[in-house]
Amino acid sequence: MGKNMASSLLLLMAALLFCAELVSSHVNIEDHPTDSQVVKGPNRRLMAFVDCGAQCKVRCGQHSRPKICLRACGTCCSRCKCVPPGTYGNRHLCGRCYTDMVTHGNKPKCP
Repeated sequence: MGKNMASSLLLLMAALLFCAELVSSHVNIEDHPTDSQVVKGPNRRLMAFVDCGAQCKVRCGQHSRPKICLRACGTCCSRCKCVPPGTYGNRHLCGRCYTDMVTHGNKPKCP
C-alpha cells in the first residue's frame, strides 16, 4: 500500500468517525419543540406554533359551559393556528379562518 493510499484511507476513516459521532449525538426534535411548523398540502407554508391547550384554557376559563368551549376552541385552534386574546371578543384578530367557521346550525363555531 502506497503512502498516498494510506493517507486517503486515514482521511476516510476520520470522516466516518466524525459522521458517526454526529449521528450518535443528534438531538430529538420532539424533545425541543420549534416555534413554527409546516402545514402539509397544496398550500404549504410555515405557520407559528400555537399551544392550543393552554390558550384555550385561558379563553374558556370564564365560559358558562367550559367543556363545550374547550372542544370548539381546540378545533378552531388546530385548524386556524390562532386563539384570540382574552376570554371574550377579539375574534377578528385571528382572521377569516377563525371568524368564518360555523356550526351545522350556521352559528359561529369558534369562541
